[in-house]
Amino acid sequence: MKIQQFKSVNGTDWEIISSNSDSANPNLVIIFGSTELLKNNVNVNYLKEKFPNAIFAGCSTSGEIAGVQVYDDTIIATAVEFEKTQIISHSIDITSPDDSYSKGAELIKMFDSKNLKHVFVLSDGLNINGSKLVEGMRSVAPAEVSITGGLAGDGSRFSETYIIDDQKNSVSKKVTAVGFYGNDIKIGYGSLGGWDSFGIDRVVTKSKGNVLYELDNTPALTLYKSFLGDQAKNLPSSGLLFPLSMRTDSDTTPVVRTILAIDENAQSLTFAGDIPEGAYVRLMKANFDRLIDGAEEAAKVSVTGSDGSVPELAILISCVGRKLVLKQMVEEEVEAVQTVIGEKPIITGFYSYGEIAPFMKEAKCELHNQTMTITTFSEN
Repeated sequence: MKIQQFKSVNGTDWEIISSNSDSANPNLVIIFGSTELLKNNVNVNYLKEKFPNAIFAGCSTSGEIAGVQVYDDTIIATAVEFEKTQIISHSIDITSPDDSYSKGAELIKMFDSKNLKHVFVLSDGLNINGSKLVEGMRSVAPAEVSITGGLAGDGSRFSETYIIDDQKNSVSKKVTAVGFYGNDIKIGYGSLGGWDSFGIDRVVTKSKGNVLYELDNTPALTLYKSFLGDQAKNLPSSGLLFPLSMRTDSDTTPVVRTILAIDENAQSLTFAGDIPEGAYVRLMKANFDRLIDGAEEAAKVSVTGSDGSVPELAILISCVGRKLVLKQMVEEEVEAVQTVIGEKPIITGFYSYGEIAPFMKEAKCELHNQTMTITTFSEN
């Protein structure tokens, strides 16, 4: 696997920042960049001209990861030549979040399932019900096919997100996916959080899809604001600091849900994924050390799940909420990952509005918020 990594701060001037080969003829170019840079298609023209035969996949971010550095307002492009693996990509339009399940299923059906090993997916981060998208993909994907990926970001603005699709265009309201084929590709993945839950369990008494109206028969926004105190005036961005832990019954593993929007009139909260009626939720808050530990543990899970293969490429997708909490120490979670996977793998990634992965091997794929989610790649 030959890899070169490029960085640009304006879309026209590019520098190589990492490489394991002098000559790469990539079949995949992974692009993560700021909304302002990616919304203009011209800013990836250099890459299109340099790598005309490669598949492109990428998205806007809330921060870009390259090596152990975290950047803002850049474009990071990682050009990968898989030497023994076939790569195919497909994209699909999302007209409404209500279509998320059907579009997820439709997207996976576009791939020939024979010898398909893994699908890496990137979705619009706002015009989507992420958990329904994942459910739809999971409903038709063969059991032996793993799925990982994430939802595009837009800093902490929550205004617009962009996807680089299978036509190499930067567009909103789209989901793109890359399929990896063959027996020589080795995939590892892990996803963990590190947040602390506190307070009592509250029951979701009124919701529709990913919109929460009432907890314990109390308007959700009113109750949530009472938790936040002075932070309430900074909603929805301050909601990233206080996600919800949700479980659908007493025996299930909790997943984390982050607020995307609020509606003062309806007194509702909109989340990145479903909040079903009858579910139990608890408020969560950041624990700095545990966030770093969570990133390290996710890396350990990804390594043990890749059949002992040493990763050559690692894609890190971490939540924007973690970045807001860690602030100037944000690179510590990336460094924690590298201490586990070693210095050999080329690392890329981004800060997201949602992460897609199983917790670990053999678990089902789910939408997560506030996790560090890692996908590693190597070839025999």
